[in-house]
Amino acid sequence: MCSDRKHRTAIWCIAAVACLAVSCASERKLSEIREGEMRPDLSIPSDMDFEKERERLVRQIRVDSLSEEKAADGPLIMNAIKDEKTGEMVATDVIAESRVVARFRNVAERFGKVNLEFDISVPSAMLSSAWKLELRPVLKMSGDSTGLEPVCITGLKYRDEQMRGYARYERFLRSIIGDSTDFVRIRLLEIFIRRHFPDTYAMKNDSSFVPEPVAENIFGVSQREALEHYTRHGLLLRNERRKSRKGMMFRKFVKDPLVSEGLRLDTVISFPDGGMIYRYVQQVDSRPGLRKIAVALDGSLYEYGKEVCTVERPEDIVFYVSSLSSLADMTPRYVMRVVERRVYDNTHAFIDFGQGRSDLDTLLPGNRSELSRIRECVDGIVARTEFELDSLIVTASCSPEGSFSYNSRLSLARAETMKDYIGTILDEENRSRLKSGNIPENWGQFRRLVENDTLLAPGARKRILDAAGMKDKDRAETEILASMDEYRYLREKIYPRLRSVRFDFYLHRKGMDRDTIHTTEIDSVYMEGVEALKNLDYKRAVELLRPYHDYNTALAYLSAGYNHSAVRDLESVSPPSAKSDYLMAIALSRLGRSGEAREAYLRSIDSDPSMVFRANLDPELSEIVSDE
Repeated sequence: MCSDRKHRTAIWCIAAVACLAVSCASERKLSEIREGEMRPDLSIPSDMDFEKERERLVRQIRVDSLSEEKAADGPLIMNAIKDEKTGEMVATDVIAESRVVARFRNVAERFGKVNLEFDISVPSAMLSSAWKLELRPVLKMSGDSTGLEPVCITGLKYRDEQMRGYARYERFLRSIIGDSTDFVRIRLLEIFIRRHFPDTYAMKNDSSFVPEPVAENIFGVSQREALEHYTRHGLLLRNERRKSRKGMMFRKFVKDPLVSEGLRLDTVISFPDGGMIYRYVQQVDSRPGLRKIAVALDGSLYEYGKEVCTVERPEDIVFYVSSLSSLADMTPRYVMRVVERRVYDNTHAFIDFGQGRSDLDTLLPGNRSELSRIRECVDGIVARTEFELDSLIVTASCSPEGSFSYNSRLSLARAETMKDYIGTILDEENRSRLKSGNIPENWGQFRRLVENDTLLAPGARKRILDAAGMKDKDRAETEILASMDEYRYLREKIYPRLRSVRFDFYLHRKGMDRDTIHTTEIDSVYMEGVEALKNLDYKRAVELLRPYHDYNTALAYLSAGYNHSAVRDLESVSPPSAKSDYLMAIALSRLGRSGEAREAYLRSIDSDPSMVFRANLDPELSEIVSDE
């Protein structure tokens, strides 16, 4: 008996010592993490070229350096081995392999996107079954910072504790009563009715409906009163309190809730025999002027659902962004423009005159808006200092209704009315340049409206156009058009659009003696397209540069992914340049024409050897460059 007690005591002592040792180890690791002695790392994933460089740099000799004072105190002891040929002992040292970590990389922007890949490395000493490590990558570009989805590494014990918290919360939820009948003493109520009201109790198995007033007369109390009497009010109140505490109890039991969204990774570890490396892949929308993207890493360490410390940031990694738009030719493009001495402009107004009248009613809503628009137009033209008004001709027209002679007088009178109105807004010099004209019946406009009308039947349209071509206009209108079934439609829809007033402005440029001059000016449309190309708005760039079929057009096509169109325009570039051959190599490589792409690339570097360095930035040429 005494022996068993001693044995159990020994086991408890060993367990206590083990727990104490684990606790001390955890505290030591936490201290190292807080002081930055242990931290995760960011690195660029290795590619083939980087592996070659790594093989060249990876083997480095570790030599213990001694100061001159130490060397004077005693001999320098090194490892020695016996030479098999000479038998002599020669000094040697250990050549150890070191891990080379890349801190930057060139990445290509394609179609407005940049793809980033980086590794998050966590040493094994930072991983514990009782911890959760949350790492949050941060993108820094163009002065802005954007947090990415976090990576969580959760220990098995930590996750078990989380699940136990959920289990405790589930037990609490199950203690909440959901069925309201559980609060009523049904059995006592049934005994009461059976004992005192046997006739009523007989209704227990009766499916007939008993209204509330009838039931109240039978029992002597209402259903509400009976329910209130046999309800367990204490139990009901306790249940309501539990309902109100659901949120508080969740926070009490679940210290660290599980997150299913907004996480890039949440892995559970059990035995951290080694470190962990996670390859993070992220696509980023590019932006104009973007040259580099830095990636930082924030982190927090959690124990028992609480944050115990933050993790020191490792050194940032940097991605240098290369875009095809940087190859744009920014040379200004000029266009030849012919400048005429004489300038012409015109506008129409639909003025509502009374039937057979020529006086102007300025209070009609339609007339008021039209006259306001005409006034602004006249003021705007006269106010232009580079032009001088030669004449302004006001021409009124009528519809074919009525006789030609009557319409001629009426249209001229209406033109004079409008001329007088315009004269009120001009100065005396320009008022003298006002003239009036008239179109008695506007058959030309009538023909155009009928030809473009989609509601008239083809046969009716032909008869109307034949009538409009007759020399005798009065007969055409009164005998042919007026007899057609479509005449009402013509009068209501077509004729009103023929009663208009036309304003013709004739001007000349001040100080210009010759009738025409030729001048060059910057092609604003082309330069807007180049600017759209620089701003990565490739759709807009293609739209504006499409008619030019030059180097920048090809670059816009290539940036937007239209490789066949890019090849077509690059073939027309004359003479070809190092840059045009370089773009041709990229386009042909995308189309799978590797041999031709290689030839174009070689022509490019023959013309400009610096294009070799540019080729390292564009993944389409990686195979070609690696073969060199």
